[in-house]
Amino acid sequence: MNALMGITQIPRSKIGDVGRLAFGDPSVENLAFGESDFAPPAAATAALIRAVAAGDTRYVDSRGKAALRTALAAYLSDLHRQPVDEGRIVVTASGMAAISVAFAAIVRAGDRVVIHEPEWPNLAGAALARGAEVTRFGLDQDGAGGFRLDLARLAKVLPGARVFCLNSPNNPTGWMASDVEIRALLALCRQHGVWLLSDEVYSRLTFDGAAAAPSVLDHARDDDRVIVANSVSKTWAMTGFRVGWLVVPAGLRDAIGELTEATHSTVAPFSQEAALAALGCEDFVVEFRDFCSRGRAIVLDGLAGLNRVELRAPAASFYAFARIDGVTDSLTLARRLVIEHKVAVAPGIAFGATGEGYLRLCFAQSPEKLVRAMDRLRNGLAMLT
Repeated sequence: MNALMGITQIPRSKIGDVGRLAFGDPSVENLAFGESDFAPPAAATAALIRAVAAGDTRYVDSRGKAALRTALAAYLSDLHRQPVDEGRIVVTASGMAAISVAFAAIVRAGDRVVIHEPEWPNLAGAALARGAEVTRFGLDQDGAGGFRLDLARLAKVLPGARVFCLNSPNNPTGWMASDVEIRALLALCRQHGVWLLSDEVYSRLTFDGAAAAPSVLDHARDDDRVIVANSVSKTWAMTGFRVGWLVVPAGLRDAIGELTEATHSTVAPFSQEAALAALGCEDFVVEFRDFCSRGRAIVLDGLAGLNRVELRAPAASFYAFARIDGVTDSLTLARRLVIEHKVAVAPGIAFGATGEGYLRLCFAQSPEKLVRAMDRLRNGLAMLT
């Protein structure tokens, strides 16, 4: 019985509940999932096809192909304030696999993992699967429809924890930690001997003109207890390619590479070739960010003026997180919107108790789809009593 404890504590996906309703009806406009309908870079697709045609379909280094590790180190070194050595890079079979490998490396049964919420639910699920005790730390509402991290309150929670998980830019809220906050958070983790696991998959999808969001990599030493997870899924709209990576402390790469072997063996070599090609597509990143910015504007305009809706323009990511005044059961509301109005959004409760009363919308979609979806959503929300 005890052996199953971690698995049985993983909650059923509430996004999946809504998604299953949407999948059964092709007339539904689906904004519930974190996936874009924007095509991935042509160079990445071509590289994958070439690799398969050339027979690059067998096992490779469990740490990732050397060429991809080298390219990732160069990419991150150019993007951030401090160089990232290739010897700290581990390639994984997706961003989710990166987080799972990181937890396997640093978490043991009974360890306490602190996760801020609203938060992507798979993160807590991965911690629970390791037998960890999860402490959920709510972001504060800032009074203007946004969120903030209360560092003084967090300082009281961290002592005795094994890991603090930072997700910035944040899914679902679009909140983004500042450089000042990241430096303070890093200092707190050092003070209490806590590992910092930073999920930065939305780092390039910012709307402030910066090349990237503030990152732990801008400030951490290479021997800090810091692991940074990322992937090609969001920045390059390559969700199905399943390639992620970790930046780990100096000297731990090979040991953590052995964990990828034990977790998922190796990463498909043809997908790694696609990821390598994507890293050279900086024009695509700019184009996709502009595409998301246009989607954000459509969503903001589509919900403007509704009496019960409070929505602040997200600073980053490709989600809008709208509070619906008076709603205490966002899952039931999301189901109703699918069934009665043919539009699917994610219920806020899927992202923790702090998210109840909210709906998450993915705006990384074509303008035509978003306009149709927002008409339906606006009508559905306007009919609330």
